[in-house]
Amino acid sequence: MARWITRWEPEDERFWSTTGRAIARRNLVFSIFAELLGFSVWLLWSVIVTRLNDAGFDLSSGQLFTLVAVPALVGATARFPYTFAVPRFGGRNWTVVSALLLLVPTTLLVVLVDDPTTPYPVLLAAAATAGLGGGNFASSMANISFFFPDREKGWALGLNAAGGNIGVAVLQLVAPVAITVGASLELRNAGLMLMPFIVAAACCAWRWMDNLSTARSSFRDQVVVARNRHTWIVAWLYIGTFGSFIGYSAGLPLLMKQEFADPNAIKYAFLGPLVGSLTRPLGGRLADRLGGARVTASNFSVMIAAVLGVVFALSDTGAAWSFPVFLAMFLVLFVTTGIGNGSTFRMVPVIFRAHHLGRDAGDGRAQPEALVTARRESAAVLGITSAVGAYGGFFIPQGFGLSTTVTGGPTAALLVFVAFYGSCRALTWWCYLRRRVAARVPNLAWARP
Repeated sequence: MARWITRWEPEDERFWSTTGRAIARRNLVFSIFAELLGFSVWLLWSVIVTRLNDAGFDLSSGQLFTLVAVPALVGATARFPYTFAVPRFGGRNWTVVSALLLLVPTTLLVVLVDDPTTPYPVLLAAAATAGLGGGNFASSMANISFFFPDREKGWALGLNAAGGNIGVAVLQLVAPVAITVGASLELRNAGLMLMPFIVAAACCAWRWMDNLSTARSSFRDQVVVARNRHTWIVAWLYIGTFGSFIGYSAGLPLLMKQEFADPNAIKYAFLGPLVGSLTRPLGGRLADRLGGARVTASNFSVMIAAVLGVVFALSDTGAAWSFPVFLAMFLVLFVTTGIGNGSTFRMVPVIFRAHHLGRDAGDGRAQPEALVTARRESAAVLGITSAVGAYGGFFIPQGFGLSTTVTGGPTAALLVFVAFYGSCRALTWWCYLRRRVAARVPNLAWARP
């Protein structure tokens, strides 16, 4: 039977300290558990593709990178309906459903990957269903945004996102071991090992999570944010941060295997998603203290430098120093994706809170309603932004594949990424940091609490 909370006032300090905080934290814990598994399923094929040809398949580099990229494409698209599912069905209810849906891609993987005669289109379709795991993030972030007061959203959303993101690192650390247990290569083990945890996540959500009546809204109420230019500005920035995180996470294992002859190089791939996940809450906390726009702009500058460092490392892959520099620069890049993810997401509730309170600033009676509207629209924007940003997870592996096919290596794709990060840096400054904007919005209200 569905459990609904009808009174939820996180901005009321008394309510928050006596009732709200404990409930919000409980929901956060089990949201993280379910989301961690969603990300693990989403990136399953990043590990599988590195061993498909070893298992008897005969696939080209382009085909392998496409198998990595397609789950990101489907996951990004799934995030749009997943975003609107929470206000429609309830956060607890949708967490249960979205967790159980993860059994579809894991079952297909178990059935198909141990048979090297499986046609490539069938493999592609199975990989596409892993995108269901990517949809979980949008609904989870939208749901958790309703539970916490504005002053704690940065940290709470950062923890929720980091807990999910770290599922990539866990998967890339554990799955290579699972598929090589015993004398033969057993690719199906990567799916089998996740199934019990998926069922456990659904059961935990059913038992310990809650639905919020205050989070309910119609599709029309939510889709109104599509007319706000800030929705698409932040979405563009999030392609650069989260799109980079998921794209590099998906493509790095295969890129390592392709560019470096050392068979042990791939075992370090999990470190990138790990540091990117762990630094995501730091991005939210820095944004809480310094302002999301300031942190985001500085972060893109470091991303540009890190990608140029990767390009330098790839200039001589036969040298002894090449792989250590390559790995170090990628780790810096992953750190910046984590910080940028947190800081960019922190900007959303601040932007929409300032927008609605500014509109109703002269009417004290209108402010409670304005805050409710701001929270509802912020949740919708978080979901839409996460959906658009996730398309980076498709374009980065595809970029590597196309660049390798046309030029023989990934350098051309990396230089395109540098130019894109430059556009993100310029957009952040123009919309949120330049003096004229700061003069119109006192204390940089668009970018910091």
